[in-house]
Amino acid sequence: MKRFALAVIGTAMATSVLAAPKSCEELKAEIEAKVQANNVSSYTLEIVSNEDVHDQNMVVGTCENGTKKIIYQRNDR
Repeated sequence: MKRFALAVIGTAMATSVLAAPKSCEELKAEIEAKVQANNVSSYTLEIVSNEDVHDQNMVVGTCENGTKKIIYQRNDR
């Protein structure tokens, strides 16, 4: 029984390490690649703190354990 409990705890710890949050710059780069793949020519991606988000519809990502957001704005409007 002790071995089973140890295996469960070890698996849970390994899973949490694998699910570690991405850095803001890494996530921004991934989002930027997706936007460019959709042939969007003029846009802005910006990393801001949660307090600086005025329109939740502009949020395309969350990083640094939920303390920062990545906002997207298309500039050709």
